[in-house]
Amino acid sequence: MAQNDTVRTSLGDAIRQDIGTSLAAVDAELARRYPGDPGTRQPVHTVYVPADAFAADTVRTWGDRALAALDEHAPDAETLAGVLGLPPALAVPVHDRVRAKLLREPVEDLRIDFEDGYGSRPDAEEDAAAARAARIVAAAVENGTAPPYVGIRMKCMEAAVRDRGIRTLDIFLTGLMEAGGLPDGLVLTLPKVTFPQQVTAMVRLLGEFEKARGLDSGRLGFEIQIETTQAILGPDGTATVARLIDAAEGRATGLHYGTFDYSAACGVSPAHQSMDHPVADHAKAVMQVAAAGTGVRLSDGSTNVLPVGPRSQVHEAWRLHHGLVRRSLARAYHQGWDMHPAHLPTRYAAVYAFYREGLDAAAARLVAYVAKAGGDIMDEPATAKALSGYLLRGLDCGAVDFAEVAAATGLTRAELDALAGRAAGL
Repeated sequence: MAQNDTVRTSLGDAIRQDIGTSLAAVDAELARRYPGDPGTRQPVHTVYVPADAFAADTVRTWGDRALAALDEHAPDAETLAGVLGLPPALAVPVHDRVRAKLLREPVEDLRIDFEDGYGSRPDAEEDAAAARAARIVAAAVENGTAPPYVGIRMKCMEAAVRDRGIRTLDIFLTGLMEAGGLPDGLVLTLPKVTFPQQVTAMVRLLGEFEKARGLDSGRLGFEIQIETTQAILGPDGTATVARLIDAAEGRATGLHYGTFDYSAACGVSPAHQSMDHPVADHAKAVMQVAAAGTGVRLSDGSTNVLPVGPRSQVHEAWRLHHGLVRRSLARAYHQGWDMHPAHLPTRYAAVYAFYREGLDAAAARLVAYVAKAGGDIMDEPATAKALSGYLLRGLDCGAVDFAEVAAATGLTRAELDALAGRAAGL
């Protein structure tokens, strides 16, 4: 543009101001409903342990049993790679990192189960189990042996078990408070949600506890477990997951897919109930779209095929589990459930291979984006956010080291955090 050229417009400032004013409520609603991902670490899995089986050494016991399975059935990198079909270049780093993870942090997220895994017990027995769980968790947090995330799955809000679930949650939370306070990684799970009103009841319950104990409003959040068909499609034909999230009033932290309850509700025979069944794909696709942008994370379910028995049977179960975890990761389901200690080697093998094999390509695209250098792929800011988020997820779980990421990208951790929309250090 020449220096003397004048930029001319036809609309006055008042038009822009009026439009801004007319959309102010929409702006506020967008910010409230779609705050974006919280930018904190998301565990790669959740381990469920029945409340009566939970003990101070549960995490270490799971790690030791997982290590024993790895040493017995895949004692070296070549064997593990052969079983799972890992590329030769990934065999040693994946095997070494899996073993190190099982020694250092075998469980990322532990749920003490008072629901299906525990069943119906006399009230005095469940009271004692809830109080005991709180004492063990508080002690583990104090001595540094707790997993990064830990909490309970209470009974649901259905009439038959509602009072029992509320009492168990109260006992557990009260025990934590009296033992020193709520841990940062506390997670609560509400199962078998059918109607938004059940979520509303959970919101009220947590709000009342916060008032009773002098906690900040909103301190307690919870996961919504999607196990019923009504949670996906309501009786009036509307998709209902978004309504569940809205009913949580900002307290929902995750949507967890329940493979077997949901499949059974759809009439799928037990032999075909799986994370990759079409009914599962449909439910998770609805969950994914409903949760997008809300800050609510998505978790896949589990396989009930356990890696036990002779080596050939363990290897077959490992291949199945590894393939399912890989499938979930490719679909952006970054979390799932593990039902047995011997699932941990293939959980981490799949996760580590997923992030390590894509490191160089993701780093190169991010470097080109930052340098505005172009290349054979033209990435936009949203993709750059996803690329940096991919690298940070790999760092969070131990798949890659920061030295590797820094060498590949030339970026600092603060720069990666900024590109991913994370607050520094989260």
